Amino acid sequence: MKLAILSRAPQSYSTQRLRQAAHDRGHRVKVLDTLRFSIDLSGEEPDLQYRGRLLSDYDAILPRIGNSITYFGTAVVRQFEQMDVYTPNTANGITNSRDKLRATQILSRHNIGMPATAFVHSRADVRTAIESVGGAPVVIKLLEGTQGVGVILAPAAKIAEAIIETLHSTKQNVLVQAFISESRGRDIRALVVGDRVVAAMRRVASGDEFRSNVHRGGSVERVELAPEYEQAAVRSAQIMGLRVAGVDMLEGNDGPLVMEVNSSPGLQGIESATGLDVAGAIVDHIDNQVAFPEIDVRQRLSVSTGYGVAELAVGIGADLVGKRLRDSGLDDRDITVLTLHRGAAVIPNPKGNTELEAGDRLLCFGKLEEMRSMIPARRHRRAKVRKLPKDALA
Repeated sequence: MKLAILSRAPQSYSTQRLRQAAHDRGHRVKVLDTLRFSIDLSGEEPDLQYRGRLLSDYDAILPRIGNSITYFGTAVVRQFEQMDVYTPNTANGITNSRDKLRATQILSRHNIGMPATAFVHSRADVRTAIESVGGAPVVIKLLEGTQGVGVILAPAAKIAEAIIETLHSTKQNVLVQAFISESRGRDIRALVVGDRVVAAMRRVASGDEFRSNVHRGGSVERVELAPEYEQAAVRSAQIMGLRVAGVDMLEGNDGPLVMEVNSSPGLQGIESATGLDVAGAIVDHIDNQVAFPEIDVRQRLSVSTGYGVAELAVGIGADLVGKRLRDSGLDDRDITVLTLHRGAAVIPNPKGNTELEAGDRLLCFGKLEEMRSMIPARRHRRAKVRKLPKDALA
């Protein structure tokens, strides 16, 4: 396999470990500076130039895109995708994970447990946002912050309002998030590769610091994840479109709460804490995918005229509830069920004797008109009634 690591830090621990792991496995590997690419769209086929010369062929790339070059870096990754070069992390996945608000919106749609979060722009809505996440203390996060920078714990509502007002005055966008007191000063980093967690560590903050980032003096220790934590980490990474990711989770009273999905996770802390060859696991995954790559089903199957991919919900009282898949009549309507989603579980290629339950979601490929006819009338959301704080009624 010929592999390119896209990195602006060739001497960093992570880049060196990935390069060495690929070399030890007999692969040809080069570290290429992301900013030295130029995208060539002048010819019949999409192409890339590197340092002014036409780029040679690669089987796969491993993007290590820094926060400051997200736009250009993802454009380069997208160009590799157009050239059918395998990447474990797509340009879309990197973009989604880099934006904290967008990532939270996507994960919340798929019932991933997260701390209660609000996003507002108007000063008049700040107090309501604080109350909506459970009241003070609250955590205030800059959307562009990394490594714990731009994360502030506000102990009281008025202090939170003052901080948010100040940040808004400097044109900063911020999230307001519930403070999970039972996990104060500690979190879990799970390193996801493909469809499994290959290593996990607990990070513990130093002294009175509530942020557990290693860059802020936190310590790390190896941890064996409970199944619900491993499942939350893998699902979060895959929902974001990432096959290599660091998933940060808080240990809530009711289970894991996902804070962030990192598309370029550092390897030094987790390899030191666990003693595991994480870099090797990443290279092995890429090698396996080059030999037998996954495809984007929605994108590839939706190009057939009149056919496409859609998700059908099995509602309460629907004709499908209680029926086995083979008796559902879907085959007769030229609809094939690819996966069945039931709560947090995903059943790929469900068998004909699978009995459908209310709340199931079916990812299907088939005639679009047939599937449209099965979608129930849109249910309008009911407005939530919130209790205002006493001082807001004065």
